[in-house]
Amino acid sequence: MARTKAGGDKRSERRSDLLEAAQRAMAEHGAGVRLNQVAEEAGLTSGAILYHYPDLQDLLIDANRAGMERFYDERMKALDGVDDPAERLVITIRSGLPLDDDDEEVRLLCALGGEAARNTVYAVLLTSLFDRQVAMYQAILEMGRAQGAFTLASESLTIARNLVALEDAYGYRIMAGHPSLDHDATAELILDYARLATTHPLAKES
Repeated sequence: MARTKAGGDKRSERRSDLLEAAQRAMAEHGAGVRLNQVAEEAGLTSGAILYHYPDLQDLLIDANRAGMERFYDERMKALDGVDDPAERLVITIRSGLPLDDDDEEVRLLCALGGEAARNTVYAVLLTSLFDRQVAMYQAILEMGRAQGAFTLASESLTIARNLVALEDAYGYRIMAGHPSLDHDATAELILDYARLATTHPLAKES
């Protein structure tokens, strides 16, 4: 039993290493990354990659799914222990933007977005991530309204979708290296909309 468990742990660790290597390769080379580029990131031969994933596309799909799960989970963890809906909203807005144009997680999402029009699986993954993030925002907005902290200017679903769309749009601008749109500047632009939508001053995160 011990040998089976250890073997399972080792396989799981190797799989995790491969997914991370594929994520780095896609962030660097785009969703059309080649097998040898993934192998180089993993420090393995192409044959070793194919031993674990005979179809490269399966590896790329799993890597993208894992990357999106990590991105979403990190946003949720940032809210641990935060009860005030206004503070939760500010933190969530800031956590959805790339820190700079070297943000590997967001670069991976951008690469996936560019490929989604040609790949149905990628499109489904991105749609799922969008909907989950909308639900995350909607829960905060509804909490704020229930507590009397927010007076919503429109339906919570509409505001939540706009917030995620603004994240996506400004995130692309940051990744493109726009000279006047860094993380803090774009967060404040989105917060400006959120203030209008919630009728709350939403102080900057300290």
